[in-house]
Formats: sequence, structure tokens, C-alpha cells
Amino acid sequence: MLHLKQDHSELVVLSVLAEGPSYGYAISKEIAARSDGHFKLSPSGMYPLLTKLEKQGLVTTTWEEIKSRSSNPDASGRKRKWYTMSVKGSKRLTQHIENQQRVLKILNGFVPASLRESGLELA
Repeated sequence: MLHLKQDHSELVVLSVLAEGPSYGYAISKEIAARSDGHFKLSPSGMYPLLTKLEKQGLVTTTWEEIKSRSSNPDASGRKRKWYTMSVKGSKRLTQHIENQQRVLKILNGFVPASLRESGLELA
């Protein structure tokens, strides 16, 4: 398993939210699924990051009450916080992607020519 740096964590969380609103646990599961299990954000990393993104205006939040089917209809359920990427978050995601593309272009300059000729480059 690879550990994500702060900028990479922000990029992958915003990328998941670019697909639509989600909640913390589902975001962490999607990150693990998209990376074939190589990237994982634990709750101790995920929720502080989501709070930071919310404070920066990169995501907005809403609450949903969740009840189990077998629960008393009059009883209150547990709360689930949903995250939605804001316009500002979309701009930040675009910046992250552009920065990563620049880094990969620079790193490709270090791939030996003989390997590049055989089609090997950084994606």
C-alpha cells in the first residue's frame, strides 16, 4: 500500500467528488477501488482532510438521517454527512491535474531515450 501525500490526497478526494456527492466511508472505498487497493485513506486521514476542504470552500456539506429498516419509525436515525465539490473545488482539482501533468512531463525527460523508443514513458 502506498501512502498519499497531502496534495495527492486532496487530488484523489476531489476526483471522487467530481463524480458526484458522497460521504466519507464511500469516498475511502472508492479511492481504494480505483487504485486497486494501493491508496487508502484511513478515517484519521480522511475526516480531517474533508474538514479542511470544507473550511477552504472546496466542498459543501449536507446531513442526511439514516434509519435501518428494522428501526422504530418514530426513533431518530444516525446522521451521515455528504460532501459535494464546489466550483472552487473543481478549479482546485483542475490545478492539481495540470500540476501532475507538468511533473510527469519533466520526469519523462529523465527516461533514457532507448526506453522511450521502446514506448516506455511515465503516464
